[in-house]
Amino acid sequence: MRLLLLTHAFNSLTQRLYVELTEAGHELSVEFDINDAVTREAVELFRPHLILAPYLRRPIPENVWRRQVCLVVHPGIVGDRGPSALDRAILQDEREWGVTVLQAEAELDAGPVWATANFPMRQATKSSLYRNEVTEAAVGAVLEAVARLTDYRAGRWQPTRVAQRPLRPLVQDAERAITWSRDDTASVLRKIASADGSPGVADSLLGHPCRLFDARAYPATGRPGELLGRAGAGIVRATADGAVHIGHLRRPATPLPFKLPALLALPEAAELPELPELDPPIRYEEADAVGYLHFDFYNGAMGSAACAALLEAYERARARPTRVIVLMGGTDFFSNGMDLNLIEAAESPADESWRNINAMDDLCRAIIETDSQLTVSALQGNAGAGGAFLALAADEVWVRKGVVLNPHYKNMGNLYGSEYWTYLLPRRLGPDGARQLMQRRLPLGSAAALRMGVVDDCLAPDHAGFLHAVRLRATALAHAPDHATRLQLKRKRRTSDEAAKPLAAYRSEELARMQRNFYGFDVSYHVARQRFVHKTPHSWTPRHLARHREIGWQAPTDD
Repeated sequence: MRLLLLTHAFNSLTQRLYVELTEAGHELSVEFDINDAVTREAVELFRPHLILAPYLRRPIPENVWRRQVCLVVHPGIVGDRGPSALDRAILQDEREWGVTVLQAEAELDAGPVWATANFPMRQATKSSLYRNEVTEAAVGAVLEAVARLTDYRAGRWQPTRVAQRPLRPLVQDAERAITWSRDDTASVLRKIASADGSPGVADSLLGHPCRLFDARAYPATGRPGELLGRAGAGIVRATADGAVHIGHLRRPATPLPFKLPALLALPEAAELPELPELDPPIRYEEADAVGYLHFDFYNGAMGSAACAALLEAYERARARPTRVIVLMGGTDFFSNGMDLNLIEAAESPADESWRNINAMDDLCRAIIETDSQLTVSALQGNAGAGGAFLALAADEVWVRKGVVLNPHYKNMGNLYGSEYWTYLLPRRLGPDGARQLMQRRLPLGSAAALRMGVVDDCLAPDHAGFLHAVRLRATALAHAPDHATRLQLKRKRRTSDEAAKPLAAYRSEELARMQRNFYGFDVSYHVARQRFVHKTPHSWTPRHLARHREIGWQAPTDD
């Protein structure tokens, strides 16, 4: 079937549905919901059998949903209504939540139900729940709903009308405002978790209005509301029964009004006492001759300092008497490459871009040149741009089923990219395959990545099952009878590849192109980065997503 994804943005859920529905054999096109006229035009051009709305911020036009079946993906249980469903579920400490696929009608979120899926709530941020539990539930419910369309059209099945709860409005700042004098740690964490990603909890630190993100409990006590100190790049503040570590802030009424590490957003906090960083983003563990290097950077972004710290940790891991090193990334993301927010905040974004890409390259080179251990990238979460090629620097790449890769750079203002991709990708796909993938500019699902050879194995879909499988396989790899032979073959291949064309030559060629992106006359990268960091609304749908707007597109007229 032809399915039109009508969405506010091509976010993580929309990308995953795009991948899964394409795998199921459907023909997809995407239209950003910019205004009613654009939406109507998209429908006329694509002539979809079904319109699917995975992420909207306004109602579908009436003259669209009355003529065409439109299914809305609502991140709430059956009967729930309103734009802050997941926010409220976290605030109210719900034990179970769900996703409902319902038909668009005049009343918001009140149409008949086509499919639903529930899940147990986890103590996590809204962003993490959305990327994991909500997304997995949505995939199952959407596939079920799409499969019912034929029977619905033939009159063999009808969606279910259910009793509706009252419409709950958008959560206002006052509803999750923190009263530091009496809110305990659990309450503070729920409030900040409910607003993580966007819009953040409105508050004040050192007399400056700000929005809070990225909070976790911290084992300290003090006068409720007191700023106890700084730990890492975050600030520790006392609650009624303990303390929380606030990792990121946004200060709207400043020259840098976007999300940044707390100490960078609020330089005055550097005068606070220094406290130990108890939950650093980089962590190493060892078992059964395997070293596991975890790096859980906020939103998967890796700035220059993060890359340098990870390289230092990797060098220490490489010096250990292990037989395998597993790059674990983080729970929600493996890596998304350069930290665009830190680049935007720099005095010279071009100079910081240059430092950041070189720091990424240094890390990738160390992994590629490792000849003392076999290396594995184990992707628990999604990876994009340079983060995807960081994963390919390892000897083997194992991904959790459901992970989405974006192994391309062009969507960021035609950025050329580095991280030795011109060496790593053709090594797996050949020159033509690498070229086609980089020009494709679309998300790549785990199943397709395995078929193509971008990754080596696709393991369990749930996090616990994936981690268990990774440990079993890594231990087996470390103790395999052919371990020494594999290591010897790895050294021979690297020596042969280096003789044919040194890594330094790949890097030099890539960086020559990147230098033009950063310092040349074409400012597309800088414009795209600014729009991304400042969350500028889209004014059109990129043509690689909107198939119906390609030159020469013509929808079939016989169905």
